[in-house]
Amino acid sequence: MFTGIVTDVGRVSAVSEAANVRRIRIESAYDPATIQLGASIACSGPCLTVVGFGPQGAGAWFEVDAAAETLARTSVSNWGEGTRVNLERSLKIGDELGGHIVTGHVDGVAEIVRRVEMSASDDPWGPTARFDIRAPARLSRFIAEKGSVALDGTSLTVNSVEGDVFSVLLIPHTLAVTTWGDRKAGDGLNLEVDLMARYAARLSEARG
Repeated sequence: MFTGIVTDVGRVSAVSEAANVRRIRIESAYDPATIQLGASIACSGPCLTVVGFGPQGAGAWFEVDAAAETLARTSVSNWGEGTRVNLERSLKIGDELGGHIVTGHVDGVAEIVRRVEMSASDDPWGPTARFDIRAPARLSRFIAEKGSVALDGTSLTVNSVEGDVFSVLLIPHTLAVTTWGDRKAGDGLNLEVDLMARYAARLSEARG
């Protein structure tokens, strides 16, 4: 379980392929003493299991395996050496729930339609940007104005919805400490819809 509050931006340093599994090595600033085999780490959205780790400079490297379902539903299949990924460690009892409840189970890949800079380049606080994003048609009904959504593992508030396109606003801090600063029109984003919206829709369907 996660909150969508990114705690580090890692870098993919190696990718290897097997029959049905893609093994990915990620370098991060995490202390290797705090990583365990079998631990769950959200990597730009998908919850992936640590299958190996070790020290790397002042931080650590860790390896995760992505199986067929993850490769089919997420952008992980496009990751290569040098790809930057948002990282979040799984919640512990007593941790602050700063974002919203995120499972790390990605529903599909959304696409950035437009990026609009909302502040001047010389703004003392840094840039602010609005992103217009197109959700897959089957998922758009789960996205509501002022509701929550997880995009590439980042908890965000939906500003507006028009059909299958919705917008989010990124403040300077988020642009600086996540991969969002690099995002542009045409990029794919791992989308996880709000857990409560998903179950509310399922209950409504069950009732007829």
